[in-house]
Amino acid sequence: MSAIWVNLISIEPGGRMAKNLLIRNVDDEALDWLESSIPAGVSREKYLKEIIAKAQKESEEAADSKRHATPIQVKFKFIDLFAGIGGFHIGMRLNGGECVFANEWDKYSAQTYRAWTGSDHLNTEDLRNLDYSKEIPNHDVLCGGFPCQPFSIAGVSKKNSLGRKHGFQDVEQGNLFFAICDVVAEKRPAVLLLENVKNLKSHDKGKTWKVIQEVIDALGYELKAQIIDASGWVPQHRERIFMVCFDKKKFTKSEIDSFKFPTAPKKQQSLGLILEESPDKKYMLTDNLWRYLQNYAAKHKAAGNGFGFGLVGPNDISRTLSARYYKDGSEILIKQPYWKNPRRLTPSEAAKLMGFNKKLAKFMGHPNGFPQVCSDMQSYKQFGNAVSPLVVAEVGKEILKVLELRKARLASKSGKSSSDRKEALRSRKS
Repeated sequence: MSAIWVNLISIEPGGRMAKNLLIRNVDDEALDWLESSIPAGVSREKYLKEIIAKAQKESEEAADSKRHATPIQVKFKFIDLFAGIGGFHIGMRLNGGECVFANEWDKYSAQTYRAWTGSDHLNTEDLRNLDYSKEIPNHDVLCGGFPCQPFSIAGVSKKNSLGRKHGFQDVEQGNLFFAICDVVAEKRPAVLLLENVKNLKSHDKGKTWKVIQEVIDALGYELKAQIIDASGWVPQHRERIFMVCFDKKKFTKSEIDSFKFPTAPKKQQSLGLILEESPDKKYMLTDNLWRYLQNYAAKHKAAGNGFGFGLVGPNDISRTLSARYYKDGSEILIKQPYWKNPRRLTPSEAAKLMGFNKKLAKFMGHPNGFPQVCSDMQSYKQFGNAVSPLVVAEVGKEILKVLELRKARLASKSGKSSSDRKEALRSRKS
């Protein structure tokens, strides 16, 4: 064990005196991490100050979110597993849901989640290492966008090219579906709301989907699933499979059968609604990158393949935003008037493309829009992995209808039981 001294405030003429912070009992592993994390040319003291300043900023942003967020009438409680940056959280809160627990192990996503939702319930450990009975509160709805890379077309292709296993055989991410099932078995929520890539149904010739159906059924839940394209709510083709599962012991068959997935609005959105008028020129592709992408597309077109960049304007709908967008932005390139080359989306535009718009930001306590918490690279990754809160809100609205049917039935049954008890007491007295 060691100690670390940090000089928090520099001495300035006529200014404040320096304050020293002593951190005792720092274990060797933490010190090793600290030394390996310090960027080249940065002192340990400066790096620690930056960490403290960043933590302070995150705390202040989370506090602001809580202080200014629109109050809700709580109608149900939910947990948010593989929470990302809060797509499920925001969508369910729009329907009166109170988040009582969240889990996200990516440190950058966790930073954004805290800042955007103001949540005090975010756990950043590996979900598989938790004591579910003690660490996860009871809840009505379990939300989970379990990692999609083991099942996505791009993810499977990449793992195959590297000779790695995919699907449930992916040791790091593929078995996280079963971690959700373990939570379900322990906590028995009334409803599960899960989301993944549409390729989940066809992965491994349908075997993966068959396993999911069998496991959900064995847990005593009825599974309803539908592929929903977010393009009805955002200017992006984004097909994802949504799975809604009802506990067959808590709901009647008619209550379960009453559930219907939302119908997307007929009028689709266009990119003009989210594009900035004067984006920073740093988002324009370099000559070399633009030349490379054009040559790459031409090469694959000649070979009969469909690979290439996606060039769009304000009247268009974009391709799917992916977590690799930070690399070259090729799937969504914007034709910017009077610019020599196309450009990437700005992080702010990418957030809005996913449905994290100003209206939702204000609802969550951010009157000036959702703040960018991390670097451009990390932000693009987060948005590419996110679930659209607008789609979640619509699915959540339909789930709430079923929850309220059950609530009304139980209230009626309780009222009848109370009436029967009173009648029995009257009969006994007479």
